[in-house]
Amino acid sequence: MHKPARIFSRRLGLGGVVGALALVHLLWGAVLGLSVDEAHYLLYAAHPALSYFDHPPLVGWVQWPLVAVDAPPVLLRVLPGALWLGTVLLVYQLARGLGGAGGGTPHRAGVWALAVMALAPLLHVLAIGLLPDTLLIFLAVLLMRQTQQLMHADAPCKTWPWLVWGGVLGLAGLSKYTAVFFALASALCLLQAHGLRVLRVPVLWLAVALALLMVSPVLVWNAQNGWASFVYQAQHGAGGVWRLQDLLRFALLQLLAYGPLLCWGALARTRWGALRWFFVLPFAVLAWLSGGGSSLPHWTAPAWASLAPFAGVALADAWGQGREGRPLRRGLIGTLVALQALACAGLLWLMLSAGAPVLPRTADDAPVGANPFVDVYGWQEAGEQARVLAAQQGLGSLSVQHWTLASRLAWYARPVPVHDLEDRFDQFTLWAGPLPAGADTLLVDWSAMAYAVPLGANGFQDCALLATHVATHWGMPVSSFRFYACHGWSGKPQPRLRME
Repeated sequence: MHKPARIFSRRLGLGGVVGALALVHLLWGAVLGLSVDEAHYLLYAAHPALSYFDHPPLVGWVQWPLVAVDAPPVLLRVLPGALWLGTVLLVYQLARGLGGAGGGTPHRAGVWALAVMALAPLLHVLAIGLLPDTLLIFLAVLLMRQTQQLMHADAPCKTWPWLVWGGVLGLAGLSKYTAVFFALASALCLLQAHGLRVLRVPVLWLAVALALLMVSPVLVWNAQNGWASFVYQAQHGAGGVWRLQDLLRFALLQLLAYGPLLCWGALARTRWGALRWFFVLPFAVLAWLSGGGSSLPHWTAPAWASLAPFAGVALADAWGQGREGRPLRRGLIGTLVALQALACAGLLWLMLSAGAPVLPRTADDAPVGANPFVDVYGWQEAGEQARVLAAQQGLGSLSVQHWTLASRLAWYARPVPVHDLEDRFDQFTLWAGPLPAGADTLLVDWSAMAYAVPLGANGFQDCALLATHVATHWGMPVSSFRFYACHGWSGKPQPRLRME
């Protein structure tokens, strides 16, 4: 086969694999219900604003057109799938450039970079549901690519690449507050490439001004709301007492969520090594914060995606060395590929099957988190039933006793307002306000996070059970919902889990 034909054949096969994975994401998105975070950010789109309590506004803005026309979930999930596809294509291009710069085979480096992205279990979850992290993964890799272009010696003489860089910075800042780590990483790369003289480039400051202008809605909203987001993020990031065991638990979760193949990125040999700041800086900060119990596994996803091109280069080199007489390397890599592929398939199956056959599926009260995969089933029917019951009972609102129960209920029962009966300030406080003292409401309880019915001094004067809805999946009960007509709220919340 001639060389052009071989290249076309390889790229066609590679495109087929990537397309098949994108189709899997779309199919899973068509059958899974909304997660708590997805519903929360769809409510952003249903309540357009300059910004929001816990995150910047881009995740709501980009979904507003679809929410405005009441698009079905399968269409809502096209966007995260498209962002995943765009990210892996950017990673492929970066790996090709890094691999060529290191004297290796560009195509092989790109293929391995795609492989580590496809074999990272948690990235498939973010490809199905749109979170701020889904946006930041794409924008962080795009910023990394743009930074690489600006590290060339002739970059200070150009204009448009700097303005594009500023625009990407602005979009990243509108997606998530942790984008600041990637902005700092980009600055470190540019300083390393050009030295302090880069600060004398006028268009650099024009690009910075563009980025600040783009993120100004976040600043305006916070100025109007007592800087609520920044106070919340500072408190959230501080966490509790720092403990080594929390850091070790974080490291283990990271290894399971993204797989050891990505760690090969630390071994890549390329003259673009400064770009590793896009992984090192955010990951180091989030790892340290995990010691205080304030870091979640998906927060590091943009950092791991930024390391993927380097992993592609290192794995391509290691695979080539295996062919040259070091077969153990190929054996190790092949084993890790098989294990991570199995982990990805297992995770997708657990999502589809509501945890079967590994985790219990029951409609009875169970310890919180006993089966996280039942989380996406039953909420649409429960929300619709809650809206009907509230109308029948003449109740003007719904209530829950934990903020994570509010978003899906508020989405599926909209436009009925949902109150969070916790003693805390959050986005639902801004949308619906606290339930007024003496008010009546429809209280909704969920078996997978079951609370005692609040009565007396820290609850209602009386609550009557109206109905129970058993959520089923594949003919088996997975959870249940209870609906109570409650009257005379005391205004003094003190929620208590039933399993306490």
